[in-house]
Amino acid sequence: MRTAEINRKTSETDIALRLQVDGTGVYENRTGCGFLDHMLDLFARHGRFDLKVTCRGDSHVDFHHTTEDVGIALGEAFAKALGDKKGITRYGHVLLPMDEALVLCAVDVSGRGLLAFDVPVPAAKVGDFDTELLKEFMLAFARSAQVTLHLKLLTGENSHHILEACFKALGRALAMAAAVDPRFADEIPSTKGIL
Repeated sequence: MRTAEINRKTSETDIALRLQVDGTGVYENRTGCGFLDHMLDLFARHGRFDLKVTCRGDSHVDFHHTTEDVGIALGEAFAKALGDKKGITRYGHVLLPMDEALVLCAVDVSGRGLLAFDVPVPAAKVGDFDTELLKEFMLAFARSAQVTLHLKLLTGENSHHILEACFKALGRALAMAAAVDPRFADEIPSTKGIL
């Protein structure tokens, strides 16, 4: 089973995270930010990843450090769980509708962390969550997971729907990219021989 545990402690956050890539979508996320928990739940359920996250962060300031550091820890766990990436499909993509919102997400488990982000969110906040933190999470994840991640909003008006579509799409695209292709189970999916 492709699993990883990450413990990350800084002066701003204390995170314990467990990820099982080949899971069933079971989740238990307690970050201190209800909206971020909801997004992580969606990510896990739609990616069929088993995910448990606990975070004690400086939420008396805001949710910036919590969101960014959870993104870093999740990315590290994803990279660690995939190991040498032998046999993976490598690429994944999804066009995901969430009511009026439509998001394109494409990933390449390339060993190169990059975020191409074109997701304008109309509202500055959803509840007490700053919507600009969507980009911070995705950037932190892409860098630490060493994946190329493209996210583009094609249409949408409701900020909650837009963020929800992004997390669902990320889960589904990563599940596709991480899936083992039995035709190439003993090969690295690259002409370089390494990812």
